[in-house]
Amino acid sequence: MPEPKLKDKLTKYETARIIGARALQIAMNAPLLVKLSKEELEKIQYDALKIAEIELESDVLPISVKRPFPKRKEEKLKRVKEYASDEKLEKKMSQEEEEIAKEGEIMGLVNPEEEAEEISEEVKEEE
Repeated sequence: MPEPKLKDKLTKYETARIIGARALQIAMNAPLLVKLSKEELEKIQYDALKIAEIELESDVLPISVKRPFPKRKEEKLKRVKEYASDEKLEKKMSQEEEEIAKEGEIMGLVNPEEEAEEISEEVKEEE
């Protein structure tokens, strides 16, 4: 079985990157890696992208692609087995509620008479 061409192994992003880079080189007067006749060049209108595609398809580009792979971890993951019963959960919740009650700030009720005085003072200031 023949080995697949480079183009068949590349993703569309890698292909686009390679063709773009090679087309830029060709546009900057780099030598062509494929022999094309004058008629073929006129047919593709001397387009650097088309020439780069032809070079990629003919498998003559000296370009390699490095794909980074994730690093392997050698250590084993440790699992913590802790099962909580309903009693433990209830105890924990009651303790948290007690702590909140102790630390929490108890807000006093607003006296309606004091509130009316504050509103009347604000109204007088606006006038």
